[in-house]
Amino acid sequence: MSRGAIVLRPVPGRSYLHDLWAGTKLLAVLAISIVLTVDPGWPVVGMFAVLLVVAAAAARIPASCVPGVPRWVLVVFAIGGCLMVASGGAPDLTLGSVSIGLGGLLNLARVVVLGLVLLGAGALVAWTTDPADVAPALARLGRPLAKLGLPVDEWAVVVALSLRTLPLMVDEFRTLGAARRLQPPSAVRRSRRAELVDLCVAAMVVALRRATEMGEAIAARGGTGRLVVRAAGPGCIDALAGLVVLAVCALALTL
Repeated sequence: MSRGAIVLRPVPGRSYLHDLWAGTKLLAVLAISIVLTVDPGWPVVGMFAVLLVVAAAAARIPASCVPGVPRWVLVVFAIGGCLMVASGGAPDLTLGSVSIGLGGLLNLARVVVLGLVLLGAGALVAWTTDPADVAPALARLGRPLAKLGLPVDEWAVVVALSLRTLPLMVDEFRTLGAARRLQPPSAVRRSRRAELVDLCVAAMVVALRRATEMGEAIAARGGTGRLVVRAAGPGCIDALAGLVVLAVCALALTL
């Protein structure tokens, strides 16, 4: 399988992480995000990065699931790193008579690693969770809010449909890009603006077609109420996983 072929799709297999309740994984990501917001220091970021790598290894996530990084992103980070080095800051690296401040570069590296940890946590949940289990989990977690009259079930349906359609849209955009590359050279010699307009119109048409097909399929199967059907809740393995996440969060805040 090519690198990045599985984007926000569950990876086939069985593991403890696959067997966890979807709500437990969502609460774990929420707890990690809160701790990283409170203290985004190197010890906290590094600890959660290690936890993420261990969890991915335990779930047997292949390296081919990780999407590749475009070259322009690397160029942007390289330019940003040069600017951060020019800004200076402690600690200083002394090379003979020249002193270089690495504080800005370390801050940029910490922000990058922090973003990768948050993206990796979300991707790990997507790789180990069936999209059909997300809506019931959200509806169960939001049951206290439903007593206040909030449309929790409708929110859960929106999230579930978004998770199901995002991989489809990624495939459609890849198909559009491949079709553009297959065109003869004489057909692609157009202005950037006209080409962008054509791609946007094609993407809108594809989105409307997909939405129509999915709406008809949902209506044929009994409506959106089936998306939030009450499923099995957490079990003993979820309690153990929650204790592990809470212990790591407490240790990170302590450090």
